[in-house]
Amino acid sequence: MFSKILIANRGEIACRVIKTARRMGIATVAVYSDADARAPFVRMADEAVHIGPAPAAESYLIADKIIAACKQTGADAVHPGYGFLSERTSFAEALAAENIAFIGPPANAIAAMGDKIESKKIAREAGVNVVPGFVGEIQDTEHAVRISNEIGYPVMMKASAGGGGKGMRLAYSETDVREGFESVKREGLNSFGDDRVFIEKFIEDPRHIEIQVLGDQHGNIVYLNERECSIQRRHQKVVEEAPSPFVTPAMRRAMGEQCVALSRAVGYYSAGTVELIVSGADPTGESFYFLEMNTRLQVEHPVTEAITGIDLVEQMIRVAAGEPLAFSQDDIGIDGWAIENRVYAEDPYRGFLPSIGRLSRYRPPVQPWTDDGDANGRRGLGGVRVDDGVYEGGEVSMFYDPMIAKLITWAPTREAAADLQIAALDAFEIEGPGHNIDFLSAIMQHPRFRSGELTTGFIAEEYPEGFHGAPASPELQRLLAAVGGVIATADADRAGRSDQRLDDEHYATGDWTVRIGESEEESSTFTVELSEDEILVDGEAVTLEMEYTPGQRTLSVRHFAGGEEDGEGEIVTLQLARRRTGYVVTARGARHTLRILPTRIAPLAGHMIEREPPDLSRMLICPMPGLLVKLHVAPGETVQPGQPLATVEAMKMENILRAEKQGTIARINAAEGDSLAVDEVILELE
Repeated sequence: MFSKILIANRGEIACRVIKTARRMGIATVAVYSDADARAPFVRMADEAVHIGPAPAAESYLIADKIIAACKQTGADAVHPGYGFLSERTSFAEALAAENIAFIGPPANAIAAMGDKIESKKIAREAGVNVVPGFVGEIQDTEHAVRISNEIGYPVMMKASAGGGGKGMRLAYSETDVREGFESVKREGLNSFGDDRVFIEKFIEDPRHIEIQVLGDQHGNIVYLNERECSIQRRHQKVVEEAPSPFVTPAMRRAMGEQCVALSRAVGYYSAGTVELIVSGADPTGESFYFLEMNTRLQVEHPVTEAITGIDLVEQMIRVAAGEPLAFSQDDIGIDGWAIENRVYAEDPYRGFLPSIGRLSRYRPPVQPWTDDGDANGRRGLGGVRVDDGVYEGGEVSMFYDPMIAKLITWAPTREAAADLQIAALDAFEIEGPGHNIDFLSAIMQHPRFRSGELTTGFIAEEYPEGFHGAPASPELQRLLAAVGGVIATADADRAGRSDQRLDDEHYATGDWTVRIGESEEESSTFTVELSEDEILVDGEAVTLEMEYTPGQRTLSVRHFAGGEEDGEGEIVTLQLARRRTGYVVTARGARHTLRILPTRIAPLAGHMIEREPPDLSRMLICPMPGLLVKLHVAPGETVQPGQPLATVEAMKMENILRAEKQGTIARINAAEGDSLAVDEVILELE
């Protein structure tokens, strides 16, 4: 067994590897850039080595610096995590040349599966189902158009060395191919150093299901069931679960056996994932096709650990040390259901634009788990597990992936695991950068998600006009109104007890009018009456238990929907942000604006003039911090709605900003290559 492991990665995955290595009695070494000098993974490791500036291309992606750190610290093995150098054949070969173990698959398997074009040829020869497409070299845009026309639309254009949702474009027409082909090439070159592109048929109504495989250096290979990863945005996974609600035992066996055959064909060992695209329209389950093989640990590996009880990081270490698997395929079972949500630094209320900045408040619903070797322990506290690599006061950097944390829940059933997610997301406190917690909660509550009828088009189909918060049920609104009345009374009571008041009224009113919503037209208004015995909302009793102190930011409420006889009730966690005439209450996947006024004053509010927002339609405003890659127009040029105006790169993704209306370019305020701040005006229309 190894004596010291260096983790060639950062963030939550570095923390994850360190925890298991520590339990196994193995010393750990972290490598870090300038941006990560104070990161938790650096503090957790036994040793830490600085390897360069913040940009990954100058630190985490330089293999020579990683090898030098190994020599400096005496590390005899390297765990690459995911991303960065984890799937670089040259890195695995360079480590072998220095007699340093690579905790991953053999270099030849990485090479074979890392090339999207070559991997499809190998899969076909191994008897694995593959999607129709063109796997040769595409010369230029015109060649791409001819290929796409022959395959038939829609088609998917992918960077050959791509992954993580980067370097991918869906084309429904020849125009889409012409617009997107060069962009895919650029993203492939910028992110992976390879601008080759392949094109394949896009399976409509698809489900994204992947098989976890695990092999040793003695020829043993098993599959550890499947994960459903269909809920994606821009081909980036958002929600993962295991098992899949679509997969039958016969289908699982067929998929697993094909994936094991593919692994054998390339001499695979260690942990790996074979990604499949599955037609949800085929109830037989026979329409599944090979997409790619990720020759590394996946971000979503915790859901597999939760249902199998197998520590994948530990197995990778043991396999790399030459140990055989201690179990066979017959030993692999499924215990319960696990769901993982990726908490990203992005603002779903602004089109999921990337968000960076300091985490002024970071309070996960449970403390990050500690690896004590117990399978149940890997399910977290009460079935809730948080994997993160950030801390309160730290920053979400523009240089790396915007994921803040992974929230994993386990329960005996899928419904219970989803309910745990909703409760945990309610209690997850993040302030500073924008985040997608409300959106994740909305998905967990969505009837289509609960039914298991998923496709990779779920987000686009269910939120075609963008995300504006999960709809609040009448019952939730009544609860919010009741809570609003209680906290307003408590606040008024404290204010009434302050010194140097000019009147003698030291009592707080118990009658309130609570408007829930931003405006009169899009709101619901409730009358709340408080007495010693009950809380009435529009004349109907609402039963709840809560303790509130003025100034409190998080509130736990036990709600008895059926009255006091309703068993233990339901606990709802509310996050409170004070406003001049009320609160913004975040709960159940939405931000609810509560304007709370004494009932005797509320009628006067209708006479107040509301401020009208300024007209920004003649300006192109940068929606996120980023780099201005390209300007598509010049001053004096007439533009039409939908016409590309500028391309901004943020978080390694190119975003095309388009004209919202017809007009003439009056002034351009930025130049290509400029770094732009959020809400910076790029250009103006006449």
